[in-house]
Amino acid sequence: MDYRVFVVEDDESIRGLYEIAFEDKFDCKSFVTAEDMLDALKNESCDLIILDLMLPGMDGLKALSILKQDVHTKDIPVIIASAKGDENIKVRGLDAGADDYISKPFGMLEVIARVKANLRKSGAKKSDEDVICCGDIKINNAEHTVYVGENQIFLTLKEYNLLALLMKNAECVVNRDTILSQVWDYEYVGETRTLDMHIKSLRSKLAAVSDKQYINTIRGVGYKFTNV
Repeated sequence: MDYRVFVVEDDESIRGLYEIAFEDKFDCKSFVTAEDMLDALKNESCDLIILDLMLPGMDGLKALSILKQDVHTKDIPVIIASAKGDENIKVRGLDAGADDYISKPFGMLEVIARVKANLRKSGAKKSDEDVICCGDIKINNAEHTVYVGENQIFLTLKEYNLLALLMKNAECVVNRDTILSQVWDYEYVGETRTLDMHIKSLRSKLAAVSDKQYINTIRGVGYKFTNV
């Protein structure tokens, strides 16, 4: 089965490059605006979206927010491809639910590799068990909810995936490289402060409803989930 990829890019020459590079690899449909892409999703489906940030009309981050809040589109993998390459913009995009981020200018071979990796990851997610329980914490993948005892906590997509990964490996140390690879689906080069920021935020949300220290730092290695 051919995977269908939506590309939102206002630069005509870059759209042309996508269409040429994806020929015989993916069923590609391109859009100039985010509004056109969102309208198309009302009647069509796709397996992955490549989204520029600087667009005429609605910007990419607003479109990403709409996608992730809609039950019908929230699970579609989104790769941001943008000239805005500073760390703060990347963190905002990833924290808003993007599955990957590519800075312009980029090579099309890298884009194809990233698309394939995210499609594999998306397929793996669909086969995950629906419910993960560790002590008093329960994750329901079908409903995308997290409960600590009777209290529901609300997580960003990356926080949710991070907690799920740690819980699946409860009482075992998960190293930083594994977390970055499986939650963000690519290796960070150099600065990995975004992981520490997400761990801090996740701990804070858990601490708001429980006195337990669920996520332990194993210095120089990674993190371990415990429920004692």
